[in-house]
Amino acid sequence: MTDQALLRRIATNREIFGGKPIIRGMRVSVEMVINLLAQGESVEAILADYPGLEVDDVRACLAYAHAVLADDSLDAVQLAK
Repeated sequence: MTDQALLRRIATNREIFGGKPIIRGMRVSVEMVINLLAQGESVEAILADYPGLEVDDVRACLAYAHAVLADDSLDAVQLAK
């Protein structure tokens, strides 16, 4: 799956976490997933703790972090109206 396809899994909605990027409209923030990975949590452990998540959701979080750091386009991120 391409980074642009992965980024379609990320959304922002001012009514959820003040507009922070979240995964597929769920109440799971990109920031939290990246933080868990940075603390050494495995993808498998994250998926076990958050059963609604999929492997591609974790990949989407990493793609989002990369896009932000590389100053790439975030056009694929879904914005709530």
